[in-house]
Amino acid sequence: MLKPARTRACGPRLPPWLRKRSAGSLHSLKSQLRKLGLHTVCEEAKCPNIGECFARGTATFLLMGPVCTRRCAFCAVTSGETRPLDPQEPTNVARQVATLGLSHAVITSVTRDDLPDGGASHFVRTIEEIRRLCPHTTIEVLTPDFMGREEDIRSVCTARPQVFNHNVETVERLTPKVRDGANYLRSLEVLAMARRLLDPGLIKSGLMVGLGESRAEVEQTLGDLARAGCDVVTIGQYLQPGRDAMPVVQYVEPEQFDRLKEIGLKLHIKSVISGPFVRSSYYADQALKGGHEVETSLETRDTWRVG
Repeated sequence: MLKPARTRACGPRLPPWLRKRSAGSLHSLKSQLRKLGLHTVCEEAKCPNIGECFARGTATFLLMGPVCTRRCAFCAVTSGETRPLDPQEPTNVARQVATLGLSHAVITSVTRDDLPDGGASHFVRTIEEIRRLCPHTTIEVLTPDFMGREEDIRSVCTARPQVFNHNVETVERLTPKVRDGANYLRSLEVLAMARRLLDPGLIKSGLMVGLGESRAEVEQTLGDLARAGCDVVTIGQYLQPGRDAMPVVQYVEPEQFDRLKEIGLKLHIKSVISGPFVRSSYYADQALKGGHEVETSLETRDTWRVG
């Protein structure tokens, strides 16, 4: 299943299917975001899909500032001393959703273990503001684990987002190495709690491959996510976002992502979106439509290659 990464002096060599075309200038949307003091995970996490998504006029909003209280080995988001919450941020996010005319808005955040509720109330305010200004927009939240506190998960679910997303990111064995301060079983409990509290609603999670996991471990993780009540699972290739992040261990060939999708569907996960460039928020609006548009995009192999 897994193809060892070939290394050279400047780091891992990307295989052909992981070389993505440039999507042109990103200045226009970035300028709009800066005027409102907003951040996106697309920029802070150095997502390889940023050009494609910004060109489509979509972005995943990053709440509570650009600084995280955890230091995950896979992530490019800055870790360190956090800033006070901006009370205008929920309204400004909603204003930008309205400006972009989004039919589906995705909001995530850095982890804020320094806040008593982990920022759950800030998520709630943002959901409420989007509903006020954009009543027909569906909302997806991609949350931290809130240290497993049910009252905080309940608070977010009570605001009734259409999709509750929390990523396990990797298999159980690698979690201590990959995810600072996180716990694999706690993440499964977060998803299971959200499943009980958000009905109807979609429960979603995602993981990366290429960190040194085995095929059996990925299958076990998919089974765990199915048992936790996940309706949607995303699977993508880990790509090292910077020199300080952990290196890629394996590259997974595109055909293997198709096989992982088949395994997930056999486990009765409703939608498995699986491909080298898949990220948790990639074509997120399609989760509400069965993932058909993103699957069509993923089948167009030349979108993964140099043009």
